[in-house]
Amino acid sequence: MLFRALATAVVALAAALPAAAQRVTDTEIVLGSHLDLSGPTAAGMPMLRNAMQMRIDEANEAGGVHGRRLRLIVEDNALQPQQAVRAVQKFINQDRVFAIINSFGSGPNAATVKMVVDAGVVNYAPWGASAIFRQISGNSPLLVTTVQNYDTTTATGVSWALKEFGSKRVGFIFQEGPFGDLVRRGLNQAMEAHGLKLAAEAGYKPGDIDFSSQVARMKAANVDLIIAATVVRETVAVGAEVKKLGWNDVKVMTALPGRNTISAILGKGALEGMYGMGGWKLNYPDTASPEAKKVMDAYKKKFNADPDENALNAYSYTDWFIKGLQAAGRNLTADGFIKALASVPQQDFTTYGRMMFTNNHAGPELIEIDQVKGGRWVSISKPMSGIIK
Repeated sequence: MLFRALATAVVALAAALPAAAQRVTDTEIVLGSHLDLSGPTAAGMPMLRNAMQMRIDEANEAGGVHGRRLRLIVEDNALQPQQAVRAVQKFINQDRVFAIINSFGSGPNAATVKMVVDAGVVNYAPWGASAIFRQISGNSPLLVTTVQNYDTTTATGVSWALKEFGSKRVGFIFQEGPFGDLVRRGLNQAMEAHGLKLAAEAGYKPGDIDFSSQVARMKAANVDLIIAATVVRETVAVGAEVKKLGWNDVKVMTALPGRNTISAILGKGALEGMYGMGGWKLNYPDTASPEAKKVMDAYKKKFNADPDENALNAYSYTDWFIKGLQAAGRNLTADGFIKALASVPQQDFTTYGRMMFTNNHAGPELIEIDQVKGGRWVSISKPMSGIIK
């Protein structure tokens, strides 16, 4: 309901925008990205911005793409849809960008995706609920999504857990809104396939920090498995509350966004033993592949900080984008870029295998199950997809 209203509002805003030429000159390609630079997830945004810029700098230092330099403009969306709308209006009307890449947040991207594609601008790799973005855009050919769908990945992860653990009483803690709705869809698919129904559920609003009532509801229902539609801080809060209660016989599994290195670091002992659905490889400094280590070392040298997996994913997505520009040739158009990108594979230190775009969405959608052991996520399954019985 929220995203239907957002889409309606954006249609009206987009109709009021004058048509703008894409900014591709003989010497330059201009790109935009709106990130949460001042909102609740601002602490992680330098990783995305720096990694994008690093890959762009590398391309420019190598002579650009078919003689054109890339220029990235970053604006703050504060994780607020209306602020994202203003940023996109600037990108389209003032900066006349060729593409908007790696923009962050389900709400900000849902509020702007149709505006972007209706202006003839490529919307590449928005971070958030890919299925929602595709729906709002009308399945526009100018929208390219790389984030795995929360429903399909949840269905795989939950069905694995039901088979592996033999769980019978499942509880669901979820963020109210599209993120929680998509995770619920996948959860229901897995439950139905195994002939089960939810034993308990409890929602929370974005920004909530106290999860005592949600976990208490799970305990009162005597669940043996909690599925958490949570991101960083919420994942830590749920884990901490379970530990606080001394509830040692329940298993907790977080959906795709909650399995990240930051949550394990912040959670410390609170997340020990938690399970997570992982959609990309994690590269720790002491276990990284030579390819990953090269990028990680370059990042640290350039920015004096160790990159997290968000930085490495942003680097990888930007690398894939640049490969698409190269494949499109000198006569660059939005349609030509999209067509060329469909023929460009990606397999690197972030992927579980060879990736390609099918109907403008990256696949195959493989996940693995990880568990927090000794303060870091450790793989305990092979990459997989689909319902597992």
